Order: sequence, then C-alpha cells, then structure tokens
Amino acid sequence: MGFFIQTFIEFLKDKDYRSLLAASIFILFGGALFYMYAEGWRFLDALYFSTITLTTIGYGDFTPQTDLGKIFTIVYIGLGVGLILTFVNTVFNHFQDARKNQRTNK
Repeated sequence: MGFFIQTFIEFLKDKDYRSLLAASIFILFGGALFYMYAEGWRFLDALYFSTITLTTIGYGDFTPQTDLGKIFTIVYIGLGVGLILTFVNTVFNHFQDARKNQRTNK
C-alpha cells in the first residue's frame, strides 16, 4: 500500500501529470456543468452522468433528452474518452517506471 501512496505523491509532484489531471478534472466538471444547464439535471446527477460516460460504463439510467445535449454528448465522448485513456496510460506508465526503479535500487 505504501508503494501506491508514494507513487501517487510522486505523480502529483510532476508538472506534466498535474496538467493532465487538471485537464481531466476540467473535462469532467465542464461536462457536468453543461448537462446541468442543457438538461436541467441536478449537479450530482450531471457529474454522475459525465463520469459514467467518460469511463465508457454507460449504465443508461440517464440520457440526454435535448438535441443540444445529444450533440454535445457525441463530441464529449470523443474528446473525453481520448483524454481519459491518455490519463490512464500515463498513470500506468508512471507506475511501471516506478516499479522498475524500485527493482533496480534493490
């Protein structure tokens, strides 16, 4: 467990990783704010929908009803999935590099 906490702290110290994390948070909360206003959803519902959409889980319990919401969702999925996949790949590579460094230092 200590390895993951240490790696997370190292992750937050790196400017590039922080920028990617900030972009991911911006996309997530930006989508939530859009859905709040375009679809009239409560913030928690909009954030929930944004999260399940970007992670491609898509439970289907919320769906955009307006044309604007549907068009935004098409663009949001394309932009968001690419960003989230980049974020996941970056985190994976960071963990992999940290493990290699840990093995080398033994």
